[in-house]
Parts: sequence; structure tokens; C-alpha cells
Amino acid sequence: MSAKNILIIGAGRSSSSLIKYLLDESVKNNWQVTVGDMSLKTAQQKVNNHPNGKAVLFDINDESQRNAEISKADIVVSMLPAFMHMSVANDCVKLKKNLVTASYVSKEMAALDSEAKKAGVILLNEIGLDPGIDHMSAMQIIDKLKAEGADITSFKSYCGGLVAPESNDNPWGYKFSWNPRNVILAGQGTAMYIENGKYKYIPYNRLFTQTETIQVDGYGNFDGYANRDSLSYRSAYGLENIPTMLRGTLRMPGYCSAWNVFVKLGWTDDSYKIENSHKMTYAQLLDAFLPESNHSLKKRLADFMQLPEDADEIKKIEWLEIFTDKKIKTENGTPAQILQELLEEKWLLKKDDKDMIVMQHLFEYVLNGNKHYITSSLVAKGEDQIYTAMAKTVGLPAAIAVKMILLNQLDLKGVKIPTEKTIYEPVLEELKSFGINFIEKHC
Repeated sequence: MSAKNILIIGAGRSSSSLIKYLLDESVKNNWQVTVGDMSLKTAQQKVNNHPNGKAVLFDINDESQRNAEISKADIVVSMLPAFMHMSVANDCVKLKKNLVTASYVSKEMAALDSEAKKAGVILLNEIGLDPGIDHMSAMQIIDKLKAEGADITSFKSYCGGLVAPESNDNPWGYKFSWNPRNVILAGQGTAMYIENGKYKYIPYNRLFTQTETIQVDGYGNFDGYANRDSLSYRSAYGLENIPTMLRGTLRMPGYCSAWNVFVKLGWTDDSYKIENSHKMTYAQLLDAFLPESNHSLKKRLADFMQLPEDADEIKKIEWLEIFTDKKIKTENGTPAQILQELLEEKWLLKKDDKDMIVMQHLFEYVLNGNKHYITSSLVAKGEDQIYTAMAKTVGLPAAIAVKMILLNQLDLKGVKIPTEKTIYEPVLEELKSFGINFIEKHC
């Protein structure tokens, strides 16, 4: 059997479990795994001297290198930021190579569907955590309920990348286990969902004030806030006429109301630069964003937010050292970049820390005239800083899909997401062996 070649582009935080899985599988399946990254050192660390692995310095903007590496591959996995996928996807269609990503299907990606089918390749997207495991675990329940003749009246789904309780040692209950920039910019735009047959809209300036309390057995309560677009998933899940559908993000209690301080201040804005920001302190920056007053910075912020000075939200801000003369290092940064610099230091996942993924689906349905409820919950913890819960839950579904495609166990072509039984059943089954398993409660 001739060796199959896998090209993985991007060796960042979320790729470690993906790379390890494919290298482990490469031994019995005669695969060669090439990991390309803009940092050769990062790629080499992830390959870890595996005999079937090779690390290469990879520039996504170098068309000739991109074509050369993709030409040698049987399948490509893009772990790049979503906006970088299209050059890879176009090359894969042109060179007739299969592609797997964990990112949402963009309009540009969707437009490649007919060309990919003509080329006889699959462009499988949204096969990570969220999107990915959320789709697969939801569809498993939806398909089962439909087969029983149930009428699904409500579906709410929440997911959060959090810090494990044993590593939760800061008042925010949060540390970075994935792209910090995405956390800073989360929720920008307008959240759209449907509730009791009515469309609902929450603009960004109110998003973190309109939260639901989500209870997970054994782990207590979480804050849930709405994601940007829940409406488009009605057709993806075959629930076009469902009266209530909402997808949201989970955070520890109190996080959202404190994060709302940054939203109201304008510190999550990434659209303009603060001149000479590197010559300022965080206290000076805060002063520049607050109305003038003779009171202390702390009192001015509390008044601005219409909160008492000893409010939990103000205490969380104070813990970040924003009222101090702590120097800003980012030169001419946007408010969002300056905030990110601070939080990357304060919300660092330390060497022995563990992160945690929490996902919960809440279904309501009618069967034989009776109303029923299903709560399906997943809690997964990381091993360490490298093999985080985020890396496992993002990378393993993609890796399992790569294996299925290479072993001809997935006969699908075109642009796909994992809502079909032929994808979700084997992937979810194998994920159980990695401790990624849902607990269902019926009532």
C-alpha cells in the first residue's frame, strides 16, 4: 500500500491533538504527515520528532509553495484563521485534493460546492467543537426524535471554553485556551434568534446584559449569552418551522456583566488606533475614556456604569490593575489590542492549569400529545497547556474525519458540514474513547 500524505497548515493552539492523533494513526496506516506553519519551531514542536512527521516553514501567501505542498498531499487540513481558508480551498479544488477545516462555511466556500463535486473532492468544514461537535450531537438527537414522530418545539444550544474548577484562581473565572483576539471581539454585531415564533434581536451594546442561567449537573450555574446568528441553523438542522431556536456562549457567573464594562467603555473596539499608546499607563487610558470628575478613577468608572464602587464588576476590573500605573506596551494599538495585551498576561493558562469545555443542548418536544424535555451535557477537561480540552474538542473531530476520508469510509463530495449521519455517528462514537461524551437527561 503506497503512503498517503496529509498536509496540515497551521500549528497553533488548537492543532496539537489533531496532529498527535494523525501521527499516532500514521504508523498502522502508512501515512506521512507534513505540518506547515509560519513558525518552523512551532511546527517542529508539534511533530515532536515523529518518524512519519515533517515540519516545514510555510507561508500561506506564497502561491508556488502552497501549490507545491498541496500537490503532494492526498488531503489537506487547514487550521488557519477562517479568513485564510479560501486560497487553500481554491487550490484544493483545482488540484483535486480533499480539504478539512473546523471553521464556519463562508459564502465563498459555499460557492465552491459544484466545482468541488466536479473535481470529485470533499471540502468538509465546521468539523471542530463549535461549530462541529455541537452540530453532530444535536443532529443525533434531532434525527432520533424525528424518527419517533416527535414535534421539536424548542432547541437551545450553549458552549463555552472555560477554565477547569481546580485551576480557577481568578475572579473572572476565565483563562485563554484559544485565540485571545476572538475572545476580545466576541459577540460584535447583532444576535438574532427566534423565541415562541417571534424573531428577537440583541445589538452588541446590550448583548452581555441579556443572559440566561444555564445549570450543568456537578458544575453549577453558568451565564449564557446569545451568539450572532441562530436563525440560519434552522435549515441546517432541518428545523425550518421550529418556534424557538437559540445558540449561545457560556461563561462563569458574573463574567458577562463585568465584560459589559469594557463594551460600554469602548475597549473592545478594533477600528481605530490610540496614538502613542505605548507611552501611556492603563490608568491614563481609562481616564481618557471616562467623563471628567474630581473623584477617583474607580469611583468615576462605577458612576459611569451606574454601579456602586464595591460592585463585583468593579472588583473584577480592579483585579486587572487597570486603575494602576501599569504600562501599556502595544504601540499605537487599537483599544481591543491594548485590552488583549493586558488580558493575555492576566488570563494566562499556567503550566499546570487545565481548561474545560462545557456544552449543553436543551430540547423541548411533543410526542403523542405529551410535552417532553431533553438536556444533553458535555464536560471535557484538558490534560495540560498543550493538550487542552479546546485542542481535543476542536482537533479530534477533524482528525477522525481525515482518517475516514483517507480510508474511503466517507463517500461524500462537495462542500459539507457534519450534519449527516454517515459523518456524525462514527465521529461521535470514537470521541467517546477520548472522554468526549454527552450525558442525557429525559423528562
